[in-house]
Amino acid sequence: MTQSIETPSNLRSLINDGNIHVLDGAMGTEIYARGVFVNLSYDGLNLENPDLVQAIHRDYVNAGAEIIETNTFGANPIKLSGHGLSEKTELINKTAAQIARKAAGDKVDVLGAIGPLGVRIEPFGPTAREEAQDLFTRQILGLLEGKVNGFILETFSDLNELEQAFHAIRTQSDLPIFCQVTVGEDGRTVYGTSPEAVATEVSSWGADVVGVNCSVGPAVMLDVIERMARVTTCPLSAQPNAGLPRIIADRKMYLTSPTYIGQYARQMIDAGARFLGGCCGTGPEHIYKIRESVRRISTPVEIPQRMARVVATETDFADETPLEKMSALGEKISKGIFITSMEITPPKGSDPTEMINQCKLVKEAGADSINILDSPYAPGRMSSLPAAIVVENEVGIETVVHYPCRDRNMSRMISDLLGAAASGIHNLLLVTGRPPPTGPFQPALSGIDIDSIGLTNVIHGLNQGMDPGGNSLESRTNFVIGARMNHVATDQDKEISRLKWKVDAGAHFLVTHPVFSVETLHSFLPNISDLSIPIIGTLWPLRSFREADYLHNEVPGIQIPESIFTRMAAAEKQGESEARSEGVKIALESFEEMHPIVQGLQIKASGGSFSEALTLLHEVGKSQ
Repeated sequence: MTQSIETPSNLRSLINDGNIHVLDGAMGTEIYARGVFVNLSYDGLNLENPDLVQAIHRDYVNAGAEIIETNTFGANPIKLSGHGLSEKTELINKTAAQIARKAAGDKVDVLGAIGPLGVRIEPFGPTAREEAQDLFTRQILGLLEGKVNGFILETFSDLNELEQAFHAIRTQSDLPIFCQVTVGEDGRTVYGTSPEAVATEVSSWGADVVGVNCSVGPAVMLDVIERMARVTTCPLSAQPNAGLPRIIADRKMYLTSPTYIGQYARQMIDAGARFLGGCCGTGPEHIYKIRESVRRISTPVEIPQRMARVVATETDFADETPLEKMSALGEKISKGIFITSMEITPPKGSDPTEMINQCKLVKEAGADSINILDSPYAPGRMSSLPAAIVVENEVGIETVVHYPCRDRNMSRMISDLLGAAASGIHNLLLVTGRPPPTGPFQPALSGIDIDSIGLTNVIHGLNQGMDPGGNSLESRTNFVIGARMNHVATDQDKEISRLKWKVDAGAHFLVTHPVFSVETLHSFLPNISDLSIPIIGTLWPLRSFREADYLHNEVPGIQIPESIFTRMAAAEKQGESEARSEGVKIALESFEEMHPIVQGLQIKASGGSFSEALTLLHEVGKSQ
């Protein structure tokens, strides 16, 4: 149910009158300039220091802004939770609107400012679209209660997230909506979406104003506005940064002058912009100069409608290459052929000789492929991608590259994977990845930009010849996508949901965590029987009772039954070699029990257990 607003508003008429209108500038820049450190919640200042926020609004009004934005860019539950303020989401937004409303008076309109949530949403992240809308709604309801005249969705990179915010507003209100994205130096969003695609898509939703803000200075933004104007008749807005920041004495400084911004305002108008303001690094002085440029235009400006080309908002994805033609592994998976693989850890240092020799033995033993592990443990080892290229070139056996999302942003992942495809790598095992422990060099930092589900979606697009922004690539990749399955997960419901999402995203096969109790795998598989996806079981030949104790108690995703502890303890009393032999025997028994319910086997050869893993591989070959 939509809500109306009681506060008198000129906003709709401003949008429709054909004139040029002035927005305000940066809020965060002004807050920082007035002595508030960035470690505080700037949105929380609406409650803690409302006089400061109101003074900034008033300065923008005095500088000539006809429309100001509430101090709520990050006032959503997720971002506020970092400051312990999530429960005050509605109150902060309501108060911010009231503060801006008081500073605006009767002649200036107030837009409720809403920025990205700060998390990726599906298909590139774990947050569902419905959940994203619910999070935005909490902010929207507070702003409506505070009597905003409209909304501005700003600094979005993901059109999917922007659309969820737009629909969340439309569910609650029929007030005007400004939709703005942020772009890089190439004029595209970080997802690669072009200005033409943004303008066409956002206009189709019914947005009142479409535009761009932040990230770049006026020169790049001018080109973006020109390109948007070619494909839409929707009013356009532009709020550039004060140029690109420079680091001076460890501080980020914006050095572009107000005069320069004001001069570009006229060019923005000529390009097609009707709503002009500023973003990072701009202040009341910049807005004053923009206002001076606008005042020289006494009559409504006729924006030239240069509909030179039409950009499709939805692209027909090419079909993927059939699985059986992607790789030899893909062919065996598609035909239901049982697969054997061994997991190898890349070497320390740059000499691959030992790894190559091991892989040759694995090939001779009859394995179909070799899984190249990417280890999170310090000190660093050779990366899995170049190691896989070496193995395929030197040994002549297909590899499955263990590829974690940890410590890589999406752009880097795409670059890695396009390079892998060009190098002949076609099989991947995607994992989100565990944070690395601290190594001997420096404290290890870890971050996850997108998880394995999001990356599966990205690669599914690459296989169709599309980047995450929906732009066509010159060629498509042919990746066979594997995903992890934790059949002994503590939260079984969550694991089942994630597996379904992985399959929906485009996974071709699943690989279990090491199986020490086939009964646990038997119990889990009925939960995902509807997925109809091949399962590769993993076995780890134990070397000692101590190793079993460590794996069971300290490694997530591994459970070892008491019976195996008893057998390993008894064997160890007879000697080290007897313990290793018993570990192989236990793994072989597990294989024989597991064989009927899986389509493949992966043997782990980690931590110095290559000899035992190779012995197990030979024994498995004899039993088939």
